[in-house]
Amino acid sequence: MPPIPSVTKAFMLACVGLYCLFFLAPGLQGPFELWPLQSGNFFPWQLISYAFLHGSEWHLFFNMLGLWMFGSELERVWGGRRYTQILLASTLSAAIVQLIFTFLMGSYAPTVGASGALFGLLLSFGMLFPNRIIVPLFPPIPMKAKVFVAIFGGLELLLGLGGSSGVAHFAHLGGMLGAYLLIRYWRGGRRR
Repeated sequence: MPPIPSVTKAFMLACVGLYCLFFLAPGLQGPFELWPLQSGNFFPWQLISYAFLHGSEWHLFFNMLGLWMFGSELERVWGGRRYTQILLASTLSAAIVQLIFTFLMGSYAPTVGASGALFGLLLSFGMLFPNRIIVPLFPPIPMKAKVFVAIFGGLELLLGLGGSSGVAHFAHLGGMLGAYLLIRYWRGGRRR
């Protein structure tokens, strides 16, 4: 197993470390969650800080697993600088889409998790390696990366339109949007 690249490792360690800290002192987490604009609890740093927080051990585990699976290879291909840019673009776009959604829905619930960034990495992986065969945990059926990304994106849209589930489906889609726009920008810059 190849070593985990430095930015991926730092992100994973920060997420795990903060989860442990806030598990021991849960009252400290609130100001770092992404609160809706109308809640009166929103602060600008939350556009980034929410991505380092997680609601449960399983939430943390699956986000870190996905970060390791997709992020490690992307960081090796792009290098630390570009990889950090895609993480930031996905995190910020996920936060902005989630803020718009919670504003329109009148929600006052905060958002936490690296899932928006992870969905941005998932889309990036599908764009860079569209024909790579991957086997998801569920269902364990081999499929091309582009098919996997399309299925997950479609499911997020359907689940998001389906109603309240406590999962920030539109933040996930926002993360995919941010990654897509940044990759399109990078590709457009190379043609000039």
